[in-house]
Amino acid sequence: MAYSERVKALLGGIGEFSRVRVRLKDGSTLEGLILPRPEVGDPDVLLVKLENGYNAGIHVDKIQAVEVLGKYEPPKVEVPSYGTVMTVKGTGGRVRFVATGGTIMSRVDYVTGAVYPSFSLEDLYLMYPELRGLASIEMVNLMSIFSEDMTPTRWSMIAEEACRAFNDGVVGVVVLHGTDTMHYTAAALAFAIKSAPGPVVLVGAQRSSDRPSSDSFENLYAATLVASQAKFAESVVAMHDNTSDGVVAVHRGVRVRKMHTSRRDAFISVNHEPIAKVLTKEGKLIMNTSDYKGRGRLECSTRFDDKVALIKYYPGMSSELLDYLVDKGYHGIVIEGTGFGHVGEWLLKPIARAIESGIPVVISSQTIFGRVNLNVYRRGVELLRIGVIPSEDMHPETAFVKLSWVLANSSRDLNEVRRLMLTPLAYEINQRTRPMDYVVKPSVPKD
Repeated sequence: MAYSERVKALLGGIGEFSRVRVRLKDGSTLEGLILPRPEVGDPDVLLVKLENGYNAGIHVDKIQAVEVLGKYEPPKVEVPSYGTVMTVKGTGGRVRFVATGGTIMSRVDYVTGAVYPSFSLEDLYLMYPELRGLASIEMVNLMSIFSEDMTPTRWSMIAEEACRAFNDGVVGVVVLHGTDTMHYTAAALAFAIKSAPGPVVLVGAQRSSDRPSSDSFENLYAATLVASQAKFAESVVAMHDNTSDGVVAVHRGVRVRKMHTSRRDAFISVNHEPIAKVLTKEGKLIMNTSDYKGRGRLECSTRFDDKVALIKYYPGMSSELLDYLVDKGYHGIVIEGTGFGHVGEWLLKPIARAIESGIPVVISSQTIFGRVNLNVYRRGVELLRIGVIPSEDMHPETAFVKLSWVLANSSRDLNEVRRLMLTPLAYEINQRTRPMDYVVKPSVPKD
């Protein structure tokens, strides 16, 4: 929101966050930074952040003059050349970093408090020379976005870049990604790269790389170690195992989910244990299972359907939402139902209409843990009768990504879609419900 014309005339072109001395008509002065005007309040009031940290509002009628003490220059956001592969020689095999943006690629502007996606991969390598001891790092800047701007089309771009890297002979790929939608992308890469000569490791940070409490180094170190040394060749996420340093958990891409907004150990595996852990101080990879996809021949199917919707059932949810998706020509719908996978009775007819229109409807559970079971209660049986597809023990985001991939890589025949959705392709479905000790992480400390 803009200041009034009176305040603008007084400032005479002085920009926001510039350091100023405000001379008042009563003879007193204030020094601080000019703040942007909020959406509410009097547009004739100038806001200044004082040296003591407090904000002061000064009406234009009380101001004699405003003197500039220092002009604010916003940080220059580096825009590296995209698509060019750069190499830094080190020991071990070739690992390619694919940058997409996110906090791990960001630095804080401490004047405004804003976070900018501005680190290049070269910057990260210079900050973390220890990576040289793990691999020869190849670096490619694919995009620079916040993870909330991720799309199915961009999943395809990342998958294609990873496949290109393997065709070039790398032993592993590390994808630097924002954390908020990283589990969607990890699941997408698990389906898009059905087999590979090495792992694809997604990595991010909850705190930007220039903060003392940043988790970026340990996460990136662990991701590089996994990419260069792991025997498995799957899409995984490498993030802190707990709030302290020393251990990074390696989660399967189809099993992982972000479960906290800010903690360093925000990611956990759902209905499964992490596939491995990295002891960062020892530089050691510890496997939790011998059941994994080994390194093999590259096979990629990187297309995704962007006309798939993920919606959450809630009490009183209107059937108009489903009718809208059908009328707008969506190709698939995933519904987060309650408990075992239930919805209100009034939604049965619009769901049946969607299926009769050739739109597969998948039912998942908003409880996250456990599995969908539509044979326990009458509502579940009614849903089965009209043709919904249960998501088994996939969490909703994985079911959504899988349906997007299935629709883009099949005939979209309802029977074929059902068969593929119920077939384990990348460890996304356990045939049996996992023991309860996988439901929550042990010894989770309180905030």
